[in-house]
Amino acid sequence: MDLIGKDLITFQDWTKKEIEYLLDSTVDLKKRFKDGEIFEYLKHKTLFMIFFEQSTRTRNSMEAAMTQLGGHAHDLTKDKMQISHGETPKDTGNVLARMGEGIAIRNCFHELGNEYIRDIARYSDVPMISMQDDIYHPLQVIADYLTIKEHFPKPQKLKVTILWAYATSHAKPLSVPQSQVLFFPRFGMDVTVGMPKEFPLQDDIVKQAKKNAAENGTTLTFTHDKEEAVKDADIVIPKNWGGFGYFDKWEDTDENKAIMKQNLEKHPDWILDQKLYSLAKKDAKIMHALPADRGKEVTDEVLDSPNSIIYDEAENRLHTARGLLKELMG
Repeated sequence: MDLIGKDLITFQDWTKKEIEYLLDSTVDLKKRFKDGEIFEYLKHKTLFMIFFEQSTRTRNSMEAAMTQLGGHAHDLTKDKMQISHGETPKDTGNVLARMGEGIAIRNCFHELGNEYIRDIARYSDVPMISMQDDIYHPLQVIADYLTIKEHFPKPQKLKVTILWAYATSHAKPLSVPQSQVLFFPRFGMDVTVGMPKEFPLQDDIVKQAKKNAAENGTTLTFTHDKEEAVKDADIVIPKNWGGFGYFDKWEDTDENKAIMKQNLEKHPDWILDQKLYSLAKKDAKIMHALPADRGKEVTDEVLDSPNSIIYDEAENRLHTARGLLKELMG
């Protein structure tokens, strides 16, 4: 299968066969890398990475993957570019596409990020990779899927619980849980989302995710009861996200931010602690995209337990990045 030149903004745009092909390539490269093999599929090729926000796993996994494939990744931020002076996506996309073989962008500003990435893709003829936006996080969900497959070779009919959790660090994007509810049901997993009513996902994403589940014989369930959500789960993913979906039209105003903060402070008890985790199946796995708000989203006792696979998940960000870059830019 030839994926060269394909964009990745959301895996919803990819077929299941394309995703499985990517995963097979990733698994092959991971094994060969662990065996000490050196490969330079992207020798002398350049990836332009533009970050509008901070990053640990995404920035380092993508740059390390490019280096290991023999290429180079430019680590760019808005202040290093004429974007800060108003350069249009059309001009940025056209120029970078003439200088390198791939563009990757992280822009999570709500109701702006995905639109900006799609604009750049429209005006460039090299692969565009979303490194996370306000709607999707494809790089996280493919690493999640690889991690699940490594621990559950046959993930069909697993109960995966995506649990909203309290956090105070910042209003986190909806992109991780939204990518998971779209993706997991396509590959045989039954998904339960537990969240307070003030923290819904986007209506259009939920509609598409329910369609995905129906087409693949899986279930997608939403509940405002955290105990019901976790009960008998095979995998629990505690994750905070902001209440952007609560508003018919989000506007970044002091009034709306105050409403979101008030809604947040109603639910400090939404934490995955040992008592709540005990409702899941024995030895249920704990996953988290990281960074975790320890002691708020999840207790150290749970996150550092033998059933936690968060560092496998984080490492797989590198391996899936390597597979993706090889297939799209090779």
